[in-house]
Amino acid sequence: MSRAEVVSSEAEVEATGKQLQIAKTALVEARGRVEEQQRLADAAVTAIQSAKNDAGRLKETISATTCEIDRLIHDVDIHSKESKEATIKLAQMLESNAWIADERHHFGVANGPFDFGKRDPAEARRRVSQLSERRDKLSRTVNMRAMNMLGTAEEQYADLLRRREIVLADKRKIQAVIDDLDARKEQVLRAAYEKVNAEFSSIFSSLLPGTRAQLVPPEGQTILEGLQFRVAFGDTWKESLSELSGGQRSLVALALILALLLFKPAPIYILDEVDAALDLSHTQNIGQLIKNHFNNAQFIVVSLKDGMFNNANVLFKTKFVDGVSTVTRHTPSTSSSALASAALRSAKASDDMRPHQIGGRRKLAA
Repeated sequence: MSRAEVVSSEAEVEATGKQLQIAKTALVEARGRVEEQQRLADAAVTAIQSAKNDAGRLKETISATTCEIDRLIHDVDIHSKESKEATIKLAQMLESNAWIADERHHFGVANGPFDFGKRDPAEARRRVSQLSERRDKLSRTVNMRAMNMLGTAEEQYADLLRRREIVLADKRKIQAVIDDLDARKEQVLRAAYEKVNAEFSSIFSSLLPGTRAQLVPPEGQTILEGLQFRVAFGDTWKESLSELSGGQRSLVALALILALLLFKPAPIYILDEVDAALDLSHTQNIGQLIKNHFNNAQFIVVSLKDGMFNNANVLFKTKFVDGVSTVTRHTPSTSSSALASAALRSAKASDDMRPHQIGGRRKLAA
């Protein structure tokens, strides 16, 4: 074979190989398309079967719905007939039972006498039948005297109801009066509290300069429930009266008493040695306070200290004269201080002229 033939054969073989490769590729693609078509066909078959199943179910649903509609139509006819019968029966009951119109608003109220939800209609009908039979039996043996007594009892009951309404009306009036009195009482009490509290603070500050005092209700309470003292020295408030000295507590009590006296004055007051626990400066303050703020009242004061004597209008001295207790009255013609001092000097100068002691007290009237 010549070289040219060999080359020609190789070219043909190569061309045939390429054609074979192309044919294989086309075959693979054709198979893929066949498989895709087969998958689509299977899906279509499945969809058709599902549609058939759905159609079957829909037919069953339609059939069941048709039956239900027929049943409901039948029920509607029955209920319509029953409704008409009930309407006729209700009209008859309203006509024959006048009490229904008065009690109708109680029908269906929970826990009421006409709570139909808790009562079985069949049981109610049975009970009505029993009561009807009992009524028929009793009607044959009615005691006419009992009927007369019933009428009397009903009249008494109506009279009691009328009296009850009168009592309730009186109760409401009395309660209104009580409420009005309580309101007035509270108003008067608050006015008294404000007045006494203001006077108490002013008097205590006068008796003990540099201090403040007030009456306040306990925490969480009102003045109607109680009051307590509050005392401050400068800007420091004391927690309780136990932090004060005996003399300071005496001034607190005296300030409150005098504040009450200013709120509701009296013609005469008696103070028995209220300055016993106080020093001379505080005693002087008390004497001046009484003299300046209580011009329209008379004080009888028992005291042993000059602070009281110095502010007295009249001084009474008690002393022994020849073993006999005597009382002498002195009206100061000069200064009260000079009179008080003279009285004290006289008491110290002679045993015969020493002041008469009554429980260790010398009496002074101002």
